[in-house]
Amino acid sequence: MFIIDSYFVAVLFCIVTMICWGSWGNTQKLAGKTWRYELFYWDYTIGILLFSIIMACTLGSFGDAGRSFFDDLQQADSKMLISAVIGGVIFNASNILLSASVSIAGLSVAFPLGVGLALVLGVFINYFSTPKGDPVWLFIGVLLIVVAIVLNGLAASKKEDKSSDKSNAKRGIVLAAVAGILMSFFYRFVAAAMDLENFESPTPGMITPYTAFFVFAIGIFLSNFIFNTALMKKPFVGEPVTYKAYFKGSFSTHMVGVFGGCVWALGTLFSYIAAGKAGAAISYALGQGAPMIAALWGIFVWKEFKGSNKQINLLLSLMFVFFIFGLGLIIVSGSN
Repeated sequence: MFIIDSYFVAVLFCIVTMICWGSWGNTQKLAGKTWRYELFYWDYTIGILLFSIIMACTLGSFGDAGRSFFDDLQQADSKMLISAVIGGVIFNASNILLSASVSIAGLSVAFPLGVGLALVLGVFINYFSTPKGDPVWLFIGVLLIVVAIVLNGLAASKKEDKSSDKSNAKRGIVLAAVAGILMSFFYRFVAAAMDLENFESPTPGMITPYTAFFVFAIGIFLSNFIFNTALMKKPFVGEPVTYKAYFKGSFSTHMVGVFGGCVWALGTLFSYIAAGKAGAAISYALGQGAPMIAALWGIFVWKEFKGSNKQINLLLSLMFVFFIFGLGLIIVSGSN
């Protein structure tokens, strides 16, 4: 299977993760013009599952390093597989709430709050589970990102004064916060199933990143029949939708969701691969710099802060500065 052997490459992989995790929401925005997010989300999970299968049968099976996907799956301990599945279920519950928040509060509001909160809690959870890197620089970097999240929240609150439906905006913020808390736990369960110290010769019973991601994707897809079906019947906003409506969607509309799932899946797989050299906490933290990417999309492409005054623009500018310095310190923490 394909693995990496340097911290520098691991950081590059984490940057790709950050871009992917911060960009997949654009496909929801595109589909949302004619398509309810509950319906979009089915295509999104299908995209994740398909991508995991393709990667497992290609990068996860070619080459001499490590165990190939099918051999790895066959020897896997049931506890490791269950741990990865649980990670998928937790992620799916959190991401459905985050998607609902995006549809209500906007990309530049929901992502920094939800994913930012997941970053802070998730770094602590992952670091104390498998310590790797300099904790001083790591946690200072996380603190700077917390400041960036607060600045974004202040900018968003001032923007909301122009909102025609403040109750919905508040609901979106609450959903993003709950999603962030849940999301902070999923990575730990997947990382626990992998031998992060030795991808080339993993401990018997433990699994490789490719197998872990495939099983994780199964957990997402299967749990979607429970979580998303419930939301289709009782959505947070709007009227209930049916499976009949899903099958009426055009091919191009479905493909937008599938593509969104593939984008997110690429970032997640790269994060798991990078965790072998960078450690789970650092790999997770760098990937969760996604709010900065999402905010860039929301501000410059979707114009979610169009017409904002100088005070809001200053808050947003400071947010990016703190994000960049925070991520830089996280990178430094892993090189020590």
